[in-house]
Amino acid sequence: MSDLGKIDRETFDDVIYPNLGAPRADVSVGPRHGVDFGVLDIGERAIVVATDPISILPELGWERAGRLALEIVLTDVAVSGVAPTHLAINLTLPPAWSDENLEALWTGLADHAERLGVSIVSGHTARYPGIDSSWVGGATVLGVGDHDDIVRPDGATPGDDIVVTTGPGAEVTGLFSTLFPERLGLDPETVATAQERVEDIAAVEDARAAFAAGGVTAMHDATEGGIAGGLVEMAGGAGVRFDIDGDAVPVAPGVAAVCDAVGVDPWQVSSAGTLLCAVEAGRGAAVAEVIRDGGTPAAVVGSVTDGEGVFVDGDRLSAPESDPAWAEFERFSEG
Repeated sequence: MSDLGKIDRETFDDVIYPNLGAPRADVSVGPRHGVDFGVLDIGERAIVVATDPISILPELGWERAGRLALEIVLTDVAVSGVAPTHLAINLTLPPAWSDENLEALWTGLADHAERLGVSIVSGHTARYPGIDSSWVGGATVLGVGDHDDIVRPDGATPGDDIVVTTGPGAEVTGLFSTLFPERLGLDPETVATAQERVEDIAAVEDARAAFAAGGVTAMHDATEGGIAGGLVEMAGGAGVRFDIDGDAVPVAPGVAAVCDAVGVDPWQVSSAGTLLCAVEAGRGAAVAEVIRDGGTPAAVVGSVTDGEGVFVDGDRLSAPESDPAWAEFERFSEG
């Protein structure tokens, strides 16, 4: 069976990238490995476009599940430096989900969209047979802005500071402790602390705050493959070297205990909500401070230099071939 999660680089390069439909002059950024958004040039305005699956986990509570699902899909545009403004959403629901369930998740999603200034402009909502998982559709997000505002994940330059928010493994920690609290073999207090990490999935306002603080040259979210995968993609895309002080990277409470119990390296697993930023030299501390003022841990953890690769405390960091959390999720789900 193929690995779960995103397809690998070779498959992307061989199957997806050579077959992108009709070429158009208004596509200024198209699909690229490690870049989660595209850009259209419409009347000299930039339209940033990103699409993602929708996952709704009822165990989180229906309204919160809707809100957090929205955060994940909006973040791919927010890391571009352009605020997400419009949303088209498709919900293909399991037949067992009631109208009351739908009302609750939609309330959480739509209220959060309103708070973030995002308008829902199109959609499709239906129940279909054969759907029995949390993956219940997809969404496309648009952000309308200026081309000069766009920040790409491959924009880091030598001399830049590196800022990391939230830290590794927070998403996996929050989800495993919420979905499988009895199976982790941890004391109730540790599990309760770990469950708080679900709220760390939110990153849209952190991305907006980082951009507004100024000096951000590259920004990426640490989803599949975690901060290891994200940092390696950023350095490789820019053709530079990242030197990271491992002790400077923030680690949220509960992460170490849950990741150890699950048997995964927190640096290699998805941590939606964690931002990886390159910032002009000397301006990283100000960006980190603004993010901390909003309630999210953040720190300057290293610098960008000439060279290639990512090095943590002098040792080369490699990206995982696939996110190890997928296999563990399957194992825990099977009981």
